[in-house]
Amino acid sequence: MYLWVKAFHIISVISWMAVLFYLPRLFVYHAENKEKKEFVSVVKIMEYKLHKYIGIPAFWGTILTGGFMIFLNPEIFKSGGWIHAKLTAAVLLIAYYIHLSIIRKRLEQDRCNRSGKFFRMYNEIPTILMIIIVIMAVVRPF
Repeated sequence: MYLWVKAFHIISVISWMAVLFYLPRLFVYHAENKEKKEFVSVVKIMEYKLHKYIGIPAFWGTILTGGFMIFLNPEIFKSGGWIHAKLTAAVLLIAYYIHLSIIRKRLEQDRCNRSGKFFRMYNEIPTILMIIIVIMAVVRPF
């Protein structure tokens, strides 16, 4: 059963990461084209649908399957510090996603003044966290 849960965890993580990479890119287009109302209205729909129909289910799928894997194998916490580093990076990724949700709502309401340059830089955070998570899970350096 553990391997099935792990498979669904990986599927959920891949889907969630797609959202974490693409949603801030949509924010760049949104921020850099504020004066083009028709374009922004289309981007708002894309942001909403990406978040609601892919992001939220993938987020919860990742959290639930990850938690279930820990429940099925609590001994993993005795395997080294790597699991603590991985989970710390995962919690930071969760906080990042929650913040993306807040930003999306502000953009939807035309209450966000962040620049495209900000969102380009902000878009690097999930990449860094993903690298840490994958290295911790695969290499288990400590």
